Amino acid sequence: MRGKRIGVFVCHCGLNIAGSVDVVKVIEQISNYPGVTHAEHYIYMCSDPGQEIVRKAIREKNLDGVVMSNCSPSLHEHTFRNLVTSEGLNPYHCEIANIREQCSWPHLADKETATKKAVAITKTVIEKVRRNLALTPMVVPLTKKVLIIGAGIAGMQAAMDIADGGYEVILVEKTPTIGGHATQLSRTFPTLENITDLVVPVMEKVVAHPNIRLHVYSEVEEISGYVGNFQVSLRQKTSFVDREKCNYCGLCLGSCPVTVPAEFERGLFSRGAIYLPFLQAVPPRPVIDRQSCLHLNGGCCRACQDVCPVQAIDFQQSDTIVEEKVGAIIVATGYELYPGDGTDEYASDADVIDGLQFERLLASSSSTNGEINRPSDGKVPRQVVFIQCVGSRDPEHGVAYCSRVCCMSTAKQAMLYKKAVPDGQAYVFYMDIRSDAKGYEEFVQRVMDEEKVLYLRGKVSRVFRDGEYLKVWGVDTLAGKDVEISADLVVLATAIVPNPGAKDLARKLNIISDSYGFITEAHIKLRPMETLTAGIYLAGVAQWPRDLPDTISSASGAASKILSLFSRKELLHAPTVAVVDAEVCNGCGQCVAVCAYKAIELDARSKVALVNEAVCEGCGACAVTCPSKAVQHKNWTPGQLFEIINVAIDEYV
Repeated sequence: MRGKRIGVFVCHCGLNIAGSVDVVKVIEQISNYPGVTHAEHYIYMCSDPGQEIVRKAIREKNLDGVVMSNCSPSLHEHTFRNLVTSEGLNPYHCEIANIREQCSWPHLADKETATKKAVAITKTVIEKVRRNLALTPMVVPLTKKVLIIGAGIAGMQAAMDIADGGYEVILVEKTPTIGGHATQLSRTFPTLENITDLVVPVMEKVVAHPNIRLHVYSEVEEISGYVGNFQVSLRQKTSFVDREKCNYCGLCLGSCPVTVPAEFERGLFSRGAIYLPFLQAVPPRPVIDRQSCLHLNGGCCRACQDVCPVQAIDFQQSDTIVEEKVGAIIVATGYELYPGDGTDEYASDADVIDGLQFERLLASSSSTNGEINRPSDGKVPRQVVFIQCVGSRDPEHGVAYCSRVCCMSTAKQAMLYKKAVPDGQAYVFYMDIRSDAKGYEEFVQRVMDEEKVLYLRGKVSRVFRDGEYLKVWGVDTLAGKDVEISADLVVLATAIVPNPGAKDLARKLNIISDSYGFITEAHIKLRPMETLTAGIYLAGVAQWPRDLPDTISSASGAASKILSLFSRKELLHAPTVAVVDAEVCNGCGQCVAVCAYKAIELDARSKVALVNEAVCEGCGACAVTCPSKAVQHKNWTPGQLFEIINVAIDEYV
């Protein structure tokens, strides 16, 4: 077989490369290298004139291999492979020699070393191209249906965007109702709109949309497959209420003799064992909590069943498994709050509450109808202390990061408190005020100037009960004085932390979470909505703390990614994947254990490793792990690697 006719094109990248690499000398040395038919340099190879130089050389010199010596492959590999494809070459006969990030930038002050290294790097890539096979992308069928995990604000927004685009959405929520934490809020900042007026209509649209199938009180049990073809098992937890018979009359809710803390009310108020999370819950379907129900725990109580006029209560119900096939997944699992009682400085007291609990006191939909009363005795608090950054920016007692929304939510809560209790006094202890979005800084200034909320820059050292009051010891660093306040109520702006089940879900989905439990994006700048597992996307606070506008934006961003994905008839998968030589494989299974993408399995009969090429991302971990060298990577074979090493060494011996 004749050798390839290879063209080498060296980019100046302005002065990014040419400032430390002698590109003319590189061309002179590469021109005489075996197999190189053409070598040329240009100031910007990625520009239209630069690309035309490559096109012309391919046609005139009959090139069948191209080496582009320029910047990182992550920037322009796609550009130049598309270019050579348009000229009739196989795209995998074009490779990038990275002489910017790996050469010119590290050696800015040493032109001789940079030039020598650029020649060596270029020669190694020539050897790779010389041995590259002509590969064809794999065609992968595409199921145009999406699974969204979590039906809070992010999940609902993404579901509506995709469903409006004409595609079917499976929306899964582990609680009995959709809406997420947003339904627990009183009003929004900085406009002070009633949250019920904003969120409930969206909830109703989601339920009514013909392209959205809702699974509440459900969780992901198991998932397998790959982008375009995910197999998902959902566990539909039993509510012990027949959804077909129930007419939502509500008689059962008042019949239950059990009282337990209500999750929706953050423990401030109680509910029965059979309950509706809140009056505007969607769907408005009661569920029975099996852990607190007397009958389900061996008792003889059937109070709810006795009063039900349509006999919808069914204690014989059990969980069911629902199978779905989808092409893409959005993770929108939301958040929880760092527990305030996990901080030693603050007393465990009924009148020391977190921000969401205070939101429930403020909300007109709460049991107090928006009247602010102390949890301990029902009195109106005249002195309220708000403490920011509880558990945030404090790696010794909580988390190191800023939760982003606390400054604004505290300002909103202080303003709403002053409007509800005009003769009351609100104090805010803060470290810094981070009001960095449209209208936020002006809102904080209104709180200070118009509502006379006293902001004290400093930390609180201790909160403890002193008779009828809560003593708050802190410091005002701007005044240089210690501060002591006798408060009726203390509100802690606790850190936003990931949903407790996020890490377990990440393992099921084979995606990465960070040390805190937030789901990690593929690239924080370039691919902020994607995970490293193709076809799985992120939305909302599952990724990182966000306020409502940012959450909605990220959800729409993830939805747009999926709409783009579904716009294709089929998917193409890069063919640079692992391949197993069945005659050499001894079935040890080490490649199965090391594969981060679960793309390899051991055939039970033949005891030979099998690669699912549609799942394989070509990382090469299996190839370097295989003790018998039965696994190889297409276009990254041991022969190529050894030749690349030999060429690189020759330049320095």
